[in-house]
Amino acid sequence: MSTRHPIIAVTGSSGAGTTTVMKSFAHIFRREKIKAQVIEGDSFHRYNRLEMRERMKVAHEKGDDHLSHFGPEANLLDELAALFQQYGETGRGEVRKYIHDAGEAAEFGHEPGTFTPWKSIEAESDLMFYEGLHGGYTSPQVDVAKHVDLLVGVVPIINLEWIQKLHRDKNLRGYSQEAVVDTILRRMPDYVKYICPQFSQTHVNFQRVPTVDTSNPFIAADIPSADESLVVIRFAKPKGIDFAYLLSMLHDSFMSRPNNIVVPGGKMGLAMQLIFTPMILRLMDLKRRAQ
Repeated sequence: MSTRHPIIAVTGSSGAGTTTVMKSFAHIFRREKIKAQVIEGDSFHRYNRLEMRERMKVAHEKGDDHLSHFGPEANLLDELAALFQQYGETGRGEVRKYIHDAGEAAEFGHEPGTFTPWKSIEAESDLMFYEGLHGGYTSPQVDVAKHVDLLVGVVPIINLEWIQKLHRDKNLRGYSQEAVVDTILRRMPDYVKYICPQFSQTHVNFQRVPTVDTSNPFIAADIPSADESLVVIRFAKPKGIDFAYLLSMLHDSFMSRPNNIVVPGGKMGLAMQLIFTPMILRLMDLKRRAQ
């Protein structure tokens, strides 16, 4: 952690909705005129798309059908922890971008599924913002989480997460239902071992819970809407959180435990604004005091 160069990380699995949370933070940064150095977790994958397919094929031939981007083998987690440490100490470091699709390929001049070259972080950023799979990763060998000043988890209940992934990968990426289900099954051991434990490290967790039947996610015709959901927000350290204010601003909300507030799904964005704006401004105030 660093007062002079704070780091915010949003962690959650593929299809969890971390991109939506990222947009909420971007709105705060824009409104408060905060210059954020954005880091995409995909940029710390170890292999490009073709290399990963080859690695999976080799692993399959050895009887391992569980190699995935959820696990440490397929990611540069030492380098991610080192970047967080370097940024916290100096405000500097090197980053790159993973090219997801043809649109990004045209913009950055690299083929989809590849990486741009490493380059130095732009000078004078106010903070670092990470969104990806491993912002809260901790192991005896690598501790990413210890460098993060504000760690946020995004965790829909598992059936909802699968519905979101199925619809995204089928409709936006053109994958078959069978291919998406195979990916879910292949990733499950790493999800349990490496993704779930991170949510014990987070300062704030957002878990969306649908209020409609999702008992068979593999036949769901559509994704439950925000108005068909509740969001459980859990604070690891509730001291200093003004729950009375949040309840007064977030109508139809209630406390389910001393550190849990439940809000209507449609108010998730507003809840993020109310919760994170003062937290970020506090980080900026501490940064100014440390200059």
